[in-house]
Amino acid sequence: MNIIDRFLNYTKFDTQSSEESETVPSTSKQLVFAEYLKKELEQEGLEEVEMDEKGYIYATLPSNMSRASDKKVPTIGFISHYDTSPDCSGANIHPSIISNYDGSDIQLSEGIVMQTQVFPELLSHQGEDLIVTDGHTLLGADDKAGIAEIVEAMCYLRQHQEIKHGKIRVAFNPDEEIGMGAHHFDVEKFGCQWAYTMDGGELGELEFENFNAAGAKITIKGVSVHPGYAKGKMLNASRLAMEFAAMLPAEETPETTEGYQGFFHLTGMQTSTEQAKLSYIIRDHDRQKFEARKRLIKQCAEQMNEKYGEGTVVAEVNDQYYNMKEKIDPQMHVIDLVLHAMQEVGISPKVKPIRGGTDGAQLSFKGLPCPNIFAGGLNFHGPYEFVPIQSMQKAMSLIVKICELTANYGD
Repeated sequence: MNIIDRFLNYTKFDTQSSEESETVPSTSKQLVFAEYLKKELEQEGLEEVEMDEKGYIYATLPSNMSRASDKKVPTIGFISHYDTSPDCSGANIHPSIISNYDGSDIQLSEGIVMQTQVFPELLSHQGEDLIVTDGHTLLGADDKAGIAEIVEAMCYLRQHQEIKHGKIRVAFNPDEEIGMGAHHFDVEKFGCQWAYTMDGGELGELEFENFNAAGAKITIKGVSVHPGYAKGKMLNASRLAMEFAAMLPAEETPETTEGYQGFFHLTGMQTSTEQAKLSYIIRDHDRQKFEARKRLIKQCAEQMNEKYGEGTVVAEVNDQYYNMKEKIDPQMHVIDLVLHAMQEVGISPKVKPIRGGTDGAQLSFKGLPCPNIFAGGLNFHGPYEFVPIQSMQKAMSLIVKICELTANYGD
């Protein structure tokens, strides 16, 4: 089986996660794929293959070095998630391959066209072979491309014993798309000095900075009376919700920011005269600015309580994850190793901050330094998702080279 067949086979499984669920994994259909993947790892000759009751899979490619030299080689790991986004259906995916892409618009199915004017990133992949959807589902390259690349790399190393490497651990987990992927990851069992998530986008991406993240729930208590007799009595929670939203800086939203700029994002609002609920996510790369954003949310609530009465507005703010840069900076060898490997396999690095989060961020704060490397896909979470086959092949080669270079770590 080659990397293309492996990936296409994975897309047959619907592994969409759910934010509404309270189970782990959040959907039982994820376990169907997890069971399949576990058997595949066993059939491909990996060792110590195990899956826990929550669907976390761990496996080992043993060292092929002499016992004396092996003691000096760090154990490293590679991680990908197998759930797909709740934002778009992952059922009945019908992928197709556009061979030697010529740079024109792509007809996905009748009436559905992926236009280069809308998706100019297509033009960077002329002459390559693209795996696309039929325009009705996502593709699942986020992150089944990463899984295919890791598994293919382990198979390649097992088949090429002339490439010396230390002990390599791999892991695959559910529920990354709903922010829960690292919550039940057993770092101690994984047993690595450091690891890499293969969950980035475009060829060459390397990420070790991400947002600090928090969620805020705002509850507003109103007073409902007949509108004809409301003077001096009514407190319209819907109107107060709009007032609260207007207190936050209008120029600091996702649609007005980029790069290292943080934001407040209103993700949901339910209102009536009697009660209103607002949901926000708060993001910033800078820890001090992040803390200031959280304080502003609470200050807005306090100001409204001073105006309308204590207890009218309740703001609950909870941290979600932090910027992994804080944990990676003291161990920059994990980045230098990737940059060296990219140079060796002919990849131009694109080091940039993540305007989002990653399992690697949470794992880094659990004691496992874990930067994020490209998996090659683009336009994630929607029907225009695609992945160049050549990018997947490069990612697989990069994993192999990282393992090879780690064998000489410290020389």
